[in-house]
Amino acid sequence: MFSSAFFSLLIGASAVLASPFNTTARRVCGTAITDEELITAEKHFQANKIEPNQFSTEATAAASINVHFHVISKDSTLAGGNVPDSQLTAQISVMNTAYAGAGITWVLSSTSRTVNSDWFNNAGPSSSQQTAMKKALRVGAAKDLNVYTVGFTSGSGAGLLGYSTFPSSYAGAPTDDGVVMLFSSVPGGTAAPYNLGQTLTHEAGHWVGLYHTFQGGCSGTGDQVSDTPAEASSAFGCPTGRDTCTSAGVDPIHNFMDYTDDSCMNQFTAGQITRLKSQIATYRGISA
Repeated sequence: MFSSAFFSLLIGASAVLASPFNTTARRVCGTAITDEELITAEKHFQANKIEPNQFSTEATAAASINVHFHVISKDSTLAGGNVPDSQLTAQISVMNTAYAGAGITWVLSSTSRTVNSDWFNNAGPSSSQQTAMKKALRVGAAKDLNVYTVGFTSGSGAGLLGYSTFPSSYAGAPTDDGVVMLFSSVPGGTAAPYNLGQTLTHEAGHWVGLYHTFQGGCSGTGDQVSDTPAEASSAFGCPTGRDTCTSAGVDPIHNFMDYTDDSCMNQFTAGQITRLKSQIATYRGISA
């Protein structure tokens, strides 16, 4: 297995997205995973992977994944981060629509609410606030998605939209597993154009083992999925017809794993679905 340092690297390479408070702000990623590090991770995956056709085939019913929301707020108001149950329910609905073709059903299993202005304002990658928050609140095992909604107003998380861990990170750092996201990016939130719920769709994509569509650019190792056309860099807005690489296919701007506006995102490819099924079977014990 990997060292704890490697798993920490993968956690640090989580998908970190940019501030939505200015509606012209772009999603930018703070991932630091290099082609070399990705190759190491993929070697481990190939040596240990469970292929989709090895799954139990009792039925074609979707695999259910429990989602545990941890609503962190600075006070009891919506503006202060106290996301109402109605928006959490809507978020799950958005997720289920996005992942229907992948054989995954997300189930809202629990909701915790914590008033902690330090966590709300300062939780971010590798921060002491994140460590304390996850240590205190995380529940379940590798197969359970824990989602923490925060404000990202200062500290190492200042201006972020969200970030996630990868499945292969779990064994080395189980308490860190999960997604941290901006509270106002849920459906009906104020983080336009990122307020239709696709931030969590994107971050959950990393949680089930997908890289960005632009991983490696035109000549790198890519996202390990053959049917997502190579893309030189992340796309923003909804630039129909954008084509940044000479290889076949226009940029996958509608893919949930790019950086376009929520209204532009609407698909995973068949190859991504095959990959995520293998990833969650191998590292999370989930058959889909």
